[in-house]
Amino acid sequence: MNELFGTLSDGTPVHRWTLERAGVRVRILSYGGIVQSVEVPDREGRPGNVVLGFADLEGYPAHPGPYFGALIGRYANRIAGGRFPLDGVTYALAPNNGPNSLHGGERGFDKRVWDVTPVEHGVRLARVSPHGEEGFPGRLEVSATYTLDTAGSLRIAYEAVTDAPTVVNLTNHSYWNLSGSGDASGHELRIAASRFTPVDADLIPTGVAPVEGTRFDFRVERKVGAGYDHNFVLDKGVTSAPVQVAEVYDPASGRALTVATTEPGLQLYTADHLGEPFAPGDGVALETQHFPDSPNRPEFPSTVLRPGEVFRSETVYGFSAR
Repeated sequence: MNELFGTLSDGTPVHRWTLERAGVRVRILSYGGIVQSVEVPDREGRPGNVVLGFADLEGYPAHPGPYFGALIGRYANRIAGGRFPLDGVTYALAPNNGPNSLHGGERGFDKRVWDVTPVEHGVRLARVSPHGEEGFPGRLEVSATYTLDTAGSLRIAYEAVTDAPTVVNLTNHSYWNLSGSGDASGHELRIAASRFTPVDADLIPTGVAPVEGTRFDFRVERKVGAGYDHNFVLDKGVTSAPVQVAEVYDPASGRALTVATTEPGLQLYTADHLGEPFAPGDGVALETQHFPDSPNRPEFPSTVLRPGEVFRSETVYGFSAR
């Protein structure tokens, strides 16, 4: 179902698409590719929304910093110093997070209106990011297809092509709260990652370290807690098809969320800095991605995309209750 959701301050209309299958209802906005809501049943069969968002369009431009539910690009996470080298040229980006570039710059993909077309059991969002947008090289044709499968799992499949060498790192920035409201720090989390990337004071990776013996060891399910904005190095690495890498469980509602992805990294953010109308810890972000600052770290999996190549990434969010 497609409906007018609102109008931006410049007069641009924003539409909302509703997907329903297998007891799951998902609402997607053309503005920012935002996942506005995900309604799934609890152990008693009662439906509830499990992502943070706003009932009206105005809430999103008014609260841009948390990136509620948004499609993030061209480069998800941070690029140190707002610059990176590629083929002997250094590209300067917008430093919108201290000295660093974060989530695509001042006006990334999360603040753009996407073209939306229906597909079977879903929608395909597409746009062209012109050469030089936010400082990134190359004309990038990018799409994100949101579908619900037969089990009611939400699949997001990303594709991109470029006419010049560039860097690409795409993700979804939903904050999950399986209780539907309140503090999510009591959710239980498991991540299939034996290593993570420690960070400096500006949250830029300093290398790779083992999780064993640290508070970053989620290989056995335990409470999420607080104080995380870190990338986990998934044991599976880059894969051609999604592999399950994480599970979140809420003992109060019985709802469980699984995350499967083709990506090599998972950013865990415990939303410690959320403000009104939400509170710190009200959601948990699990951003499937390549690593932060990869364009400046040749030892990390590459995020370079060249002409003639196709960027592909897929993440699947599965829902259940017990």
